[in-house]
Parts: sequence; C-alpha cells; structure tokens
Amino acid sequence: MFHVVTTILTFIPGSGPMRLHPLALGSVLVIVPMLGIGAQQTTLHINMTARASADTTPPAARAPMPLLSPRDTTRTTIGDAHVLIDYGRPSKRNRVIFGGLVPYDKVWRTGANAATTLVTDKDLVIGGTTVPAGTYTLYTLPGKTAWQLIINKQTGQWGTVYNQAQDFARIPMQVASLATPIEKFEMVFPGDGRLHLRWDTTDASVPVAVASASKP
Repeated sequence: MFHVVTTILTFIPGSGPMRLHPLALGSVLVIVPMLGIGAQQTTLHINMTARASADTTPPAARAPMPLLSPRDTTRTTIGDAHVLIDYGRPSKRNRVIFGGLVPYDKVWRTGANAATTLVTDKDLVIGGTTVPAGTYTLYTLPGKTAWQLIINKQTGQWGTVYNQAQDFARIPMQVASLATPIEKFEMVFPGDGRLHLRWDTTDASVPVAVASASKP
C-alpha cells in the first residue's frame, strides 16, 4: 500500500539546508537542499510517496523474538539444604561444542550471558569440599579427559568476568559420554546425589551432599 503525504515547508533565506520529518511516513527522512530559490521567503508544497511497511501489526502486539539462551533455574533439596542454580541455557544449533564453541583448558562461564549462580542455605559438601552456606558463581574448566568445577566467591558479574583470586575451590568432576546429544545445555540434580552438567554428548557431574554440621 502507498500513502501520499502533502507537506508544507517554509524556507527563510540564510537558514541553509532543512530537514523534513513527515510524521505519516514514520522513519522516512528527506533532505531538502533548497538550491535555486530566491532571496524572498518561499513556501513549498511537496508531495511525497513512500511504501508502507508490509507488517501492519502494532509493535506491542507482535510476538517477541525467542531468546537464544533463555535463563533457567534448577532447585533441589538435599537433606535440609535448599539449593538453587540460576544459569543461561545456550543451544547446540549444529555446532561443535566442547573443543569448539567451548575451548578445552579454558575457564568457561558454564552457560551463557550473566554468570551462573549457586545459592545454598546450608553448608554443602561438593566433591569432598565443604562449601559454606551462601551465594557463589560456578565456572568450569573443561578438558578432553577431565573437568573441574570452579566455585568462585565473586557474584553478580557477567559470565565472562572471571577473577581467579576469588576462587573458593576447584573440584574434579566425573565425565561421561551420552548416547543421545542434548540440544540445550542443562544443569540438573536427577536424584543420584550428583549435580550433572549436560550438553551435546558430554555429561560432567560431581557429588553434592549436605554437610554433617547442617544435618538435623
């Protein structure tokens, strides 16, 4: 559909080039050089034609674009401890993940976007290391044959911001291969007493239990 808009523009000598913003045409911007016009004040009648957008749906009514790495939370109860993990979930999208998108032997944010957060209201024992109640950031160090879970005391940062001086502990993880690839990265407690990080055909896990002092 085409719309024709008639706009009245008044030129005052010495004012130089003028910009015309026809409201009915939305984002269309027309530059009028005003060359060859005499020294007297002049009024121009300009007819402008523009193609309207094919999508006439109001912006507020349009469906939002899906997030490539949506935020998710994993919650579980271990003994009397309430544990929460907040993380971004990137998708495989036909990419080589570990050793490709996620390099080996480099600290990984363990998810996407903002840093991955662990919150526990009781002391935990993760892979043999006692972790006091509190809020932490989780990173990992993926390798071809071995992984480490990094528990870091800095919180609230973007996922790529990593300060090794803030590490609380680095804990070895057990790595296994999955027969069926996982499309979207997940961090889950499936009920086997372990935290599992699964993506593509990799399953890295570590045992998690409530500390003795926290048991009722």
